[in-house]
Amino acid sequence: MELIRGLHNLRPRHRGCVATIGAFDGVHLGHQAVINHLKSKADELRLPSTVIVFEPLPREYFAPVKAPARIMSFREKFRAMEQLGVERLLRIRFNEALQEMSARQFVEDVFVAGLGVRYVVLGDDFRFGNDRQGDIHFIQRYGEAHGYEAVPTPTEEWQGDRVSSTRIRQVLEAADFDRAERMLGRPYCISGKVIYGRQLGQTIGTPTANLQLHRLRAPLAGVYAVQVSGGGLHQAQGVANVGVRPTVDDSIKANLEVHLLDRNIQLYGQHIEVCFRHKLRDEKKFDSVEELRANIERDIENTRSWFAQHQV
Repeated sequence: MELIRGLHNLRPRHRGCVATIGAFDGVHLGHQAVINHLKSKADELRLPSTVIVFEPLPREYFAPVKAPARIMSFREKFRAMEQLGVERLLRIRFNEALQEMSARQFVEDVFVAGLGVRYVVLGDDFRFGNDRQGDIHFIQRYGEAHGYEAVPTPTEEWQGDRVSSTRIRQVLEAADFDRAERMLGRPYCISGKVIYGRQLGQTIGTPTANLQLHRLRAPLAGVYAVQVSGGGLHQAQGVANVGVRPTVDDSIKANLEVHLLDRNIQLYGQHIEVCFRHKLRDEKKFDSVEELRANIERDIENTRSWFAQHQV
């Protein structure tokens, strides 16, 4: 899949495509329905499929600390789109200039002048433009004048629930991983590059792999039984902590660290994927490192017990 980094990198060969636009946080079943529609029409018209996303997400730009936690990083989103067969991903930087752009100007600059779209697929609840006029009806009206067709994709539901990024954040916060998996179409996982941490885990006998999350907050927090793949591992059992490490420091940025059961391998520099299976407890600040160590040992035993009782 080709990544186009910004409107300034559009070339004449990018003109003439089937396109969609959205946040696509989580690339859940609703997003997958949009993308499947996109691919089907692209195949029919024998044109490339193009997905347009913003970085950062608009709500992150306006209020980084208060914005909803990301379900996935941009790298994870890219990989998910690639696996679904999308041919091009256009990443547009969300900044002050884009914030001030009207829906009409956006359609003219991006859909018409930039991409020369022939067909647009849009989720039925998506809005854009500083005037919030940019919806499927707006795009359809412009299509009549500029020679493209625009079609909505209806909301996806699962067991009476509207499948949305907001709903998935709620079930992740509640540690309902079965429901999250059904709405995502896959287990909920966080991937990242293993970096050097403070080495506290090594010091107290429970070495951990520390991941770069590339987000201010994660959609879950606490201690979990997990499975780890990558770096030579395949669904290796482990116990992970997601949070801000209150016993160690006062950071406000989310961290993910995972201890592998019965394994001691070097993962520095490797990309691994941590899949969440069961919540053991909330994150807690302990009075001492010794108390922290005792609780980690208890977490490890609880993780062993959970995996012994569940086939995943």
